Amino acid sequence: MDLTPEDLAHLSARTLAHYDRQAEDFRAATRDHDVRQNISALLAAIEAPPPFEILDFGCGPGRDLLAFRRLGHRATGLEGSAQLAQMARADSGCEVLEQNFLWLDLPAGRFDGVFANAALFHVPTQALPRVLRELHAALKPGGVLFSSNPRGDGQEGWRGERYGAFHDLAAWRQHMTAAGFVELGHYYRPAGLPREQQPWLASVWRKPIS
Repeated sequence: MDLTPEDLAHLSARTLAHYDRQAEDFRAATRDHDVRQNISALLAAIEAPPPFEILDFGCGPGRDLLAFRRLGHRATGLEGSAQLAQMARADSGCEVLEQNFLWLDLPAGRFDGVFANAALFHVPTQALPRVLRELHAALKPGGVLFSSNPRGDGQEGWRGERYGAFHDLAAWRQHMTAAGFVELGHYYRPAGLPREQQPWLASVWRKPIS
């Protein structure tokens, strides 16, 4: 599927407009989600001395930013929805970069870890290689990227007012390794359920030191 720049701008604007309209409902619905397993997976893989510089990519209303801050780390959020970014700043007290996922402007080599929890699936497959390279460049050598996405077998398109791309493990590995990452591990969520009841694919990746 070939998307023009105009197509990319439209799907991004429509998705972000949905999150802006639903910001309060989204905060209420996700406030109590337990993602401690995901946070731990990222932090355990970082080999730098703490406190860590963490980029919460797609930070939403700031739930996980606050968790990283309470653990003693220096967390920066990145959010495309203006309403969610405002909430994240107010709720976490952290810096939040208001940036569209498809047009990032990140400092090179700044972060020890990138936490992309339920965010990268909104990037169209066509744009994913570039976005992953930009996240790779934003990490320090040896830095770690955690991702958790709803899994699928290559479906891509609209689900209501949100655009998403749904990859299986083999496809996700191909994208991540092509961007220069080395796999550290993966798992499915929620834990302890049969695979057909585990819609989330979580994975941990390192940027090589050299």
